[in-house]
Amino acid sequence: MLVSAISISLCAQTLTLRDSIAKTLAHHPDVKTFMLRIQQAEQGYNVAYADYLPQIDLSATYNPTKTYVLPVNGMFHTVEDSGWGAGATLHQKVWDFAKTSALVDASKADEDIARLSLGEVKALLAYKVKSLYELLVVQREAIRVREKDLEAKKAFYAQSRALVKQGLKTNADTNRFLSSVYVAENNLAIAKASFEKAKTSLSLYMGIPLRSDIKLQSHVLKKNFHLHSGTEHEILESNYKVKMDRLNVQKNRLLHQSAKSAQFGSIDLVASYDRFDTLNKYNSDYVGISYNVPLYTGGRMSAQEQQAKIGRMIAQEQEASDTLALQEELRALLIDIKRYGQTIKARKAQLISAKSTQKVQTARYKEGLATYIEVLDSISVTLNAELGVLEAYYSRSLALDRIDYLKGKI
Repeated sequence: MLVSAISISLCAQTLTLRDSIAKTLAHHPDVKTFMLRIQQAEQGYNVAYADYLPQIDLSATYNPTKTYVLPVNGMFHTVEDSGWGAGATLHQKVWDFAKTSALVDASKADEDIARLSLGEVKALLAYKVKSLYELLVVQREAIRVREKDLEAKKAFYAQSRALVKQGLKTNADTNRFLSSVYVAENNLAIAKASFEKAKTSLSLYMGIPLRSDIKLQSHVLKKNFHLHSGTEHEILESNYKVKMDRLNVQKNRLLHQSAKSAQFGSIDLVASYDRFDTLNKYNSDYVGISYNVPLYTGGRMSAQEQQAKIGRMIAQEQEASDTLALQEELRALLIDIKRYGQTIKARKAQLISAKSTQKVQTARYKEGLATYIEVLDSISVTLNAELGVLEAYYSRSLALDRIDYLKGKI
């Protein structure tokens, strides 16, 4: 039971990348905002679709005093009396030359764009979380490397003091090692501060507090990947922004079509029933077909059509522009990924060489054959090589994460 409890406790302290993304998507206000926008777009579709359905209006009037004109013996006489009327009117659109259907389809495109926007913001948040999580891994490793560097320099400082007492070294050696200790302490503090800032940002994204000793998945930096000749085509087909641009072109084409159809008017079925109580009481009803066509609107309809046409052209150019920018970014990322692969190989070789050199210089210093400057230089080269390997893996991982984001992957 004790082993089981310890195991559960350790698991509870481990934060996986997948959990980080899931918690962020469940908590972040941007996701909730775009979910509300989907609901808003759905209501916009309902508003447009309502034009297909019958429209019923109720009306009522009451006149406390109204002048009525009556013919009496060939003469007109006026009478003051009260009166009221009430009635209902039904309008049913029969045909409007596809104006309404184009508006309904445009509102459906708006709804689809809203759904794609939600997918886009989720993919973007996932990319940001991956960046923060991987930065945490890098900074955790950097802290470990900096701690080892500090331990080594403290050891050399203590050793130099002992050698000074024995008369084998001078105070210059001691002071130089002490200075290197201060520098190492400062670098360690910087690494810890960077780790805390990244942890704070990730905590805010997730909406939960994170402990400083939380366990991370260090293997996320060394992910497997396979890039092929069809990567660009795959991204152009799956990228959320490009999909939204295509729908936006379709939407503006429909709006243009609706604006053109408006000039032909509409045919409506009209039915009405009214009850009047004035000087006489009577009912009035009507059922028929009406055709309304705008003859002159002061140029408003022509301007609306041109406005919609220009909107369609702008949407087409925006799609072309976004596609071009996407291709440019992707090709730059592919070049960088290849370069990072070579950088990782070079940094690994540099690290092996630096470690070997550091061992030799340390042994030579103990025998009095190397100076403290040579020892510190070898330590610095080893440290920079270790951090260089981490940075290369991190840079390549960010580029791969960016490609996943462009693909719309979470």
